[in-house]
Amino acid sequence: MLKILGRTSSINVRKVLWACDYLGLQYEREDWGRGVRPTSEPEFLALNPNAQIPVLIEGDFVLWESHAILRYLATTEGDSALLPQEIRPRAIVNQWLDWYGTEMGPAMSYGFHALGRQTPGYDDGARVEESVKTTRKCLGILEQTFEDHRAFVAGDTFTLADIPVALGLNRWRMLKLTGETARPRLERYMERISGVPGSVPWCTSNFD
Repeated sequence: MLKILGRTSSINVRKVLWACDYLGLQYEREDWGRGVRPTSEPEFLALNPNAQIPVLIEGDFVLWESHAILRYLATTEGDSALLPQEIRPRAIVNQWLDWYGTEMGPAMSYGFHALGRQTPGYDDGARVEESVKTTRKCLGILEQTFEDHRAFVAGDTFTLADIPVALGLNRWRMLKLTGETARPRLERYMERISGVPGSVPWCTSNFD
């Protein structure tokens, strides 16, 4: 059976848990991370020297990095809808996964910690302002992407790309910031996401 290490309030852990639930996979989960059990412990570092969650364990196989885990799960389960086998559709899914990891995720991180979790140390007003500004730019890119009436991020089918994007959108919407531009296409997208298996409970409100 799969074992997943990480606390459920982590967005990166939620990516993996959503994928597991979508695929109908059985798994065990152990609490690790901020507020539960420090990832600096030697036991954890032996599995992931980066001291980051999540970690997936399957027998003697260990894998870390949430998007690598998503790709592994979809591939081992042979789900060509989540991760297409055709080269170009697969490349588009990977494009959006990597875009979230390099653009959208980092953009919203500081602002979410400061305005949502109110994490100690995240009190630099200039960095909060920059986080909000760059996140809104990412949201604008997404809104524009849906101009072609696609149902999901990478096309008309729910894929791995939707998991981090939808989780990130959900968190940002929770902040209820003033001055947000109306993005009706993204609102309709999130309505569609609410009907995807596994979206509840993982794509729901949580500031923990």
